[in-house]
Parts: sequence; C-alpha cells; structure tokens
Amino acid sequence: MDVVILCGGKGTRLQPVLSDRPKALAPFGKMTFLDILIASLKEYGFEKFILCTGYMKEQIRHHFENTGNPPVLFSEEDVPLGTGGALRNARPLIQSSTFLVLNGDSLCSIDYNAFYRFHREKKALLSMALVHIADRKDFGSVLLSESGEITGFTEKGTTGGGGYINAGVYFMEKEIFSHLPDTHSFSLEQDVFSDLSHYRCFGFPLDGELMDIGTPERFRKAQGILKDNL
Repeated sequence: MDVVILCGGKGTRLQPVLSDRPKALAPFGKMTFLDILIASLKEYGFEKFILCTGYMKEQIRHHFENTGNPPVLFSEEDVPLGTGGALRNARPLIQSSTFLVLNGDSLCSIDYNAFYRFHREKKALLSMALVHIADRKDFGSVLLSESGEITGFTEKGTTGGGGYINAGVYFMEKEIFSHLPDTHSFSLEQDVFSDLSHYRCFGFPLDGELMDIGTPERFRKAQGILKDNL
C-alpha cells in the first residue's frame, strides 16, 4: 500500500527556531522528524513512501538519497499547492487503490491494522483518524453520527468543550480524486473535507494525544517527549 506524506509546507510559525531546513527535517537527536514518522510506519509493514515536497525540497531529496533507507518517491512542487494540490500532484505515483495519507509534521499512536480494518468494514471513501481533546476552541472539530460517519465540521474558535479533532492521518480510496476541485492550489482541510461529509467518510477515534511540531512551543514539547525514546 502506498503512503503519501505531505511535507511541502513552509512552516512559517516554526521559522524563528528552524529557519535553515524544512520542518519535516527538524532534528530529534540523530534523526529527523520525518525519519521518526517513517520508522513508525515501517513497523506496520508499509514500504512504499511518496513524499510531497515543496519548500526546501532539495534538502529532503538530498537527505533520503544519501541515506538510501527507505527508498522513497518524490512528488515535488515548484509553487505552493496546498495539501490538496500536493495530493493531486502525487496521483501519478499512487498505484494502490487504497492508500494512506499523513501530515509530515505530526505524530500520534495508531494501530494501523485496526484502522485499516475499520476503513474496509465501513466501505469508506475516506477514513480520518481522530483524537479527543478537552478544549477544542483552538481547533476545528469533527462531528460524527452514532455509526461514526462524519456529518460535518466546525471552525476553530466557534465552540469550546471537549470533542474530536482531525489527527491528519487518512485512509483514502482513489475515487477521492474525482471529488477534488479543479483549482491549482487548495486545502484538503478547508476545501475538500466539508464537501465529503455527504459521502461515506468515517472518523476513527484514537487513544492518546496528537503531537505536532508546527510552533516553537510544540516543537520543544515534542523534543522533550521523544528524546527518551530515541
């Protein structure tokens, strides 16, 4: 099964502490964040990785061409395409009918075997990993039916209280490409997922927290959490 990792963003908020490299190559000891993410996927048998790169893409290519492990394919963008445009740009490289998509700047504990069984049992077009947080006012939240089907989304700042948020990990079917907009650059989160609530899209709740390195504070927190496991 193909794994598509979205790692083309500029990481503007992280640049005060990481200005010389893309955030996917943020250092964690002798490894990069992207190395850690891929290693966690290899534990479940994933072997083919497609990296959607943009900002400082030469550094990511150089990193993997030098190490050679694991072998990866590159879907490179010359101008920013957004998460949705980056996924569509990678379509020629995706061969498996079901494929996994992840954000390249976040990590959470997932039983991918259970997640995949859930996706197949639901006959879903898209299955989205979810994490539960106590206060969702700083995040857009995901609304679910009793069966786990995604019925809608709320924008961040519209409500507080506990709820589910998108963990940035998805199983998708190739049919999803027929539902993407024709625009050159677009966001999966803002321009695609809201419309997909009308299709067979399901949320898969996870235990545990979401770790992301999108801001200096979160980056430092992630370093503190991961340093004992490297």
